[in-house]
Amino acid sequence: MRIRHRLGQALPSLRVAILGAALWGFAMGASAFLTLLLDHWETPVRVRAVVLLFALGGAIAFPIGWTLARLLSCHRGRETAFAAAFLSFGVVTIGLTALLYALQYRSYYAEWHAAPFTITWAFQFVFTGLVALYQFAVLGLRLYFPGGFVALFAAASWFASRSR
Repeated sequence: MRIRHRLGQALPSLRVAILGAALWGFAMGASAFLTLLLDHWETPVRVRAVVLLFALGGAIAFPIGWTLARLLSCHRGRETAFAAAFLSFGVVTIGLTALLYALQYRSYYAEWHAAPFTITWAFQFVFTGLVALYQFAVLGLRLYFPGGFVALFAAASWFASRSR
């Protein structure tokens, strides 16, 4: 019962969840777009796909990151709230965006994989996912700099200022 109560208190209001998801998703997509634009990267279609992936990852991550940050900073000072928000928003956003990337990567290569639910397929599934996560770590994380990092600092500061 106590866990359920704490979780209920940690959840964002519907307004905060929707507005925060929209703003956070926009900020993450804008960060990716800015970096890709400065790098003169690929074609406009591919840039849109990457920006959409980052925006969707950020939008999904916001309410989860908010809840985690509230759980970690419950009844503590502003410094703790800032650190909890910084860590929560950062880790959840990167993790969910990497997961979305891995799912898209897996769906592309599924055409050449063995029949589903065989041992060969299981190995292909696991290793394709691991390669996708590695690729995201090497190529995708840089798209959060500098814009995403600035947005992360701003979001954590805003969260800390709202903490009691």
